[in-house]
Order: sequence, then C-alpha cells, then structure tokens
Amino acid sequence: MVSLQEQFLKAGLVDKKKVKLANQDKSKQKKDERKSGTQSVDEVRLAALETQRKNAERARELNAQRDAAANQKAIVAQIAQMVQKNRQSKGNHAEVPYNFTFNNKIERIYVTPAVQGHLVAGRLVIVCLAGAVELVPRIIADKIAERDPAIVVRVKQASTQVEEDDPYAAFQIPDDLMW
Repeated sequence: MVSLQEQFLKAGLVDKKKVKLANQDKSKQKKDERKSGTQSVDEVRLAALETQRKNAERARELNAQRDAAANQKAIVAQIAQMVQKNRQSKGNHAEVPYNFTFNNKIERIYVTPAVQGHLVAGRLVIVCLAGAVELVPRIIADKIAERDPAIVVRVKQASTQVEEDDPYAAFQIPDDLMW
C-alpha cells in the first residue's frame, strides 16, 4: 500500500522538500500536544465528518420518501385488485336511479330494484376508484376503507330514534323515498 505522500511524489505534484517540511510540522504539532496535554482540533476532519453525517441523513430521508411512495403504490394496487375481484353487477336492465354524494357532489348510478335494496340495506357499498363507480360487498368495502377511506361511499342509515321535541315526529318518512 503506497501512502498519499508517495503518490504525490510520483505524480510530481510535490517535491521532497515539501514532504519533509510537512512531516516536520506534523511531528512538531504532536510534540506540542503531548507537552500541553491538549489535542488540536482537526477542522478538515470535523468538516468531513459533518458532511458525512449530513449525507447519511439526507440518504435516510430519501429512502423514507421512496419507501412511502412504494407503500402507497402497493396500497393502490391492493385496492384495485380487491375491487376487481369482488365487484358486483349493477344489473342487466338497470333503470332505477340511485343518488349518492361523493366529494361533496351528488352522483347518480342506475341499478336494478334488487341492487337498490341491497344498497339501502347496506349489504352493497359504492366504491369510486379512478373515475369508475363500482359496487362491492360491505366486508370488502370495510377492508378498502382501512387502506383509503376517501374512495368508499358510506350510505348513512336513517336513525329510528325520535327526539322528544321534534315537531315532525308524527310524520313518517317512506322507505322508498327517492331524492
């Protein structure tokens, strides 16, 4: 193994006088350190360590971002696969409009009366994925909601409790009311 000084000498970047002076300065500095009992601070070494620490920290941050992006991509793929495998038909002759809200907008799909009954009962749930509206069983929708709750449309079930001071308590809302 050839030292850096020898490599510089061979390359002609330094001459023997400069190498000798550098060695003398180094040994003089070590001698002074032993006499005083203090160690000199090597700024170059400290700067190199600080740069190395910053580079390692930046590499960790980039790896964390890359891992998060890969994880998000995997979640999207899982959701797409679950929807693809478990989507239910809206019916062959879908003629009944079913309205729902998604992203603060009222959307409409056409389903059969049987599918509408399943939607109202909560057995089927609407999932909006990449602009497409699909129907999936509630169990699958719960699994999808664990990964991304924003794409699952939850139909609010009507509460059967009546408040005491409700002025409209005597008026019943029909089950087949379409809006």
